[in-house]
Amino acid sequence: MKIHNFLPAIIALVFITNVFGQDKQVKYNLNDLNKKGKLQVFGRTLTSVEDKNGSAVRFSETTGDGVAWLEGVSFGNGIIELDIKGKDVLQRSFTGIAFHGKDEKTLDAVYFRPFNFKSSDSVRRIHAVQYISHPDFPWKRLREEQNGKYEKEIPLAPDPNDWFHVKIVVNYPKIEVYVNHSSKPCLSVLKLNDRKDGKIGLWVGEGSGGDFADLRITKK
Repeated sequence: MKIHNFLPAIIALVFITNVFGQDKQVKYNLNDLNKKGKLQVFGRTLTSVEDKNGSAVRFSETTGDGVAWLEGVSFGNGIIELDIKGKDVLQRSFTGIAFHGKDEKTLDAVYFRPFNFKSSDSVRRIHAVQYISHPDFPWKRLREEQNGKYEKEIPLAPDPNDWFHVKIVVNYPKIEVYVNHSSKPCLSVLKLNDRKDGKIGLWVGEGSGGDFADLRITKK
């Protein structure tokens, strides 16, 4: 059979792939999700806030970590984007995103320490953005065993008291983190576990609150 007899089928396959295989970005109004009970919150309470960035949700400040999972949403590979605001108070602002989670104790997370963004201490500055894998690889173990590998400085760091934009690209096992639309990642690491998907949500660390807005997820 001549090859041209297969052309209609090939063209149809390419069309189907282009139409149905495209990545789809989903935007989430975190205020609406919170009001409708679609955020499963552990270790914190959430309130709605309004400021120059528009509607956002705010975590309360208390001991331990906190997480708010998006109900019914799973995430494997793809892109996570959102706006975050912490504060420039030493050891009181740890804000980020949890993903590939099983529960509030078993998760991956990328988070930020705004109080280190513009520190005059060069050692503190390299602790600005952090990857962790709970429960086996918390920040303390990673710093003690592989200092400087899973946490980095942010070039052209944002104002620690203002909103900043975050993009996290997950392509198992690689994770890349971009801040304020930079073309270069400020952190690039390989995952420390074999989980390839799971829950996704907002995350804060010990004693920290934080504001979150404009969440967008693109699944690959």
